[in-house]
Amino acid sequence: MSVQVLVPSALRSEVDGAARVEVEAGGGSLRDVLDELERRWPRLGRRIRDEQGELRRFVNVYVDGEDVRALGGQEAGVTDGAEVQVIPSVAGG
Repeated sequence: MSVQVLVPSALRSEVDGAARVEVEAGGGSLRDVLDELERRWPRLGRRIRDEQGELRRFVNVYVDGEDVRALGGQEAGVTDGAEVQVIPSVAGG
């Protein structure tokens, strides 16, 4: 199963500047996609998930435009050709 992961500019340094990366993940869940993403780009994986493997509070993840927190978190289903978007929160003031 092939999935496109959109990488925001704040995280592109972790994937050699790529705006999107293709990930092959076999299990059909967001967790499988993130596991493969972390296997290939460990620093990116650590920016998305914490030491317990949970999504960081300040990172929002969408599968085909839907917030994964409303779809079951990392257990959200991901189909072949899906688009996963990672958006870190931006603080400022």
